[in-house]
Amino acid sequence: MISFEAARAKVIETLTAHAAAPDPKTLSNESIDIGHEPARAIGRILAEDIAADRNYPPFNRSIRDGFAVRSADVAAPGARLRVIGESRAGVAFSGTVGAGECVRILTGAPVPRGANAVVMVEQTQAEGDFIVLEQLVRAGQHYVLAGAEARVGEVVIPRGTRLSYAELAMAAEVGAANLPVSRRPCVAVVSTGDELVSVDQTPGPFQIRNSNSVSLAAQVALAGGEPMLLGSAHDEMTELRAQIERGLACDILILSGGVSVGKYDLVEQVLHELGAEFFFDAVAIRPGKPAVFGWCGGKPVFGLPGNPVSTMVTFELFVVPAIEMLSGCQPHSLPFFKAKLAHPVDEKAGVAHFLPARVSWPDVQPNSEARSADSAPVVEVILWEGSGDIGSVVRSNCFLVAHESRLHLEAGEWVDVLPRRGAL
Repeated sequence: MISFEAARAKVIETLTAHAAAPDPKTLSNESIDIGHEPARAIGRILAEDIAADRNYPPFNRSIRDGFAVRSADVAAPGARLRVIGESRAGVAFSGTVGAGECVRILTGAPVPRGANAVVMVEQTQAEGDFIVLEQLVRAGQHYVLAGAEARVGEVVIPRGTRLSYAELAMAAEVGAANLPVSRRPCVAVVSTGDELVSVDQTPGPFQIRNSNSVSLAAQVALAGGEPMLLGSAHDEMTELRAQIERGLACDILILSGGVSVGKYDLVEQVLHELGAEFFFDAVAIRPGKPAVFGWCGGKPVFGLPGNPVSTMVTFELFVVPAIEMLSGCQPHSLPFFKAKLAHPVDEKAGVAHFLPARVSWPDVQPNSEARSADSAPVVEVILWEGSGDIGSVVRSNCFLVAHESRLHLEAGEWVDVLPRRGAL
């Protein structure tokens, strides 16, 4: 049994060693027209570098409403300048600012020739065709030099970047209307167990609906993969083998259930018969201890525990980096952050615990001395009934992490929190 940190590292190491994460340039790509379908690009991985098609800004750009002036004309407060024209966004002043002159300028407009500073309108007084400046002016103030944000040919979005609204805005700005993106890895999902029926069926007295396939499909999509739902398999060797062989046609195979040590836990046995190599089959965490990771038929295979909360936790810890790598980007570190514990926590020794929890930020008080303490995030564990309690995760927005080395935690301590993907 290994730690969750070692297990996650083993997934990354194994995919790298098996060349399962090819360079984005070699992936099967598609192009998305962001001018017409920008939403399709959200969350996709950029397959090629995007470079600036010209300098940005392409001209010296004002960042304030005011007046473009020569700093030499404003050696002392009270300077009086004649207004000779206007520069606004999209329509530049065509002349040159000479001694004793200025040009009215609006935010985003080109700074005219001859001017080397912008004075905010609030710092001037109008006197007919003249303005009087109330303050000293320094050269370069309140405008951005041409090329300060990006130079022509400079890479502004590197390949391997996951696209979001800022990246799409940048791509649009530099004229990259058709973005090459890597295809999403296909992730097969199979749930196992004689007790399962599909979500649209009425379960018998000792059956349950197959919620794991639905939650895993959602987690796959949130992580950037393309889920392929193969339904469920009974706890029987022939049917399970057939479903696994179908799943190995995808880039990643996930099985939920059947990975513990019970009489009908057959996943590892079937995978072994198919020639799988296993890298771990137990992780020192709760929930999720009997998690399995192996390699079979040239594909990464994950056997996740069947209890729903265990499935959710182990997917986030171990499957997400595999999806990221097969998408053409580098795997991200777990996004832990610190929060103050609202109450004591005392867990059993021997494993790390991922407890459904809720983090909140108390209202900030107007008094500045109290601000830092009052605005600190506070986390409290959700009352739950174990790893089968889906409702506890519904009520949570994160998981409180009680590490194996520190399982007794006092109220007010700073603890690690793992956000629930899509909820925080």
